[in-house]
Amino acid sequence: MSEHPAITSFRDELRRRGGQGDVVILPDSVHTAALAAEALGCEVGAIANSLLFDAGGEPVLILTSGAHRVDTRATAERIGRGELARATPEFVRAATGQVIGGVSPIAHPTPIPTWIDPWLRRHPVVWAAAGHPAAVFSSTFDELVALTGAQEVDVA
Repeated sequence: MSEHPAITSFRDELRRRGGQGDVVILPDSVHTAALAAEALGCEVGAIANSLLFDAGGEPVLILTSGAHRVDTRATAERIGRGELARATPEFVRAATGQVIGGVSPIAHPTPIPTWIDPWLRRHPVVWAAAGHPAAVFSSTFDELVALTGAQEVDVA
């Protein structure tokens, strides 16, 4: 069976940027950090959720530990945005070219301002979506920062 085009596109972009992680295709979609952690045999905190928000019509990507919820009001203030609203599926697809549940930290049509939860640094290996709900890739905190240009922000 051939690989989904979204995964192939992600894999190509990961290599182009010098990423070293392994792309893993899971047997079923893992739409939550808990399901992903269970499938991978890791702590939920080692899952790097890629959460896209709508900041007044502009996309903002927050990479957060699966163990955290983003306090949108406090985070918006910390990153200098008036508001962070939950993005619609259409907004996510337009901004990332990917679907909710499979949004990766990279491989978007245009660069998206990105912030990262420093709690991810606590894990030697973190896992993030690879452009499709059933695909993830391994990385490190430092590599995610290098791949995305993310700035650290406390999301709680």
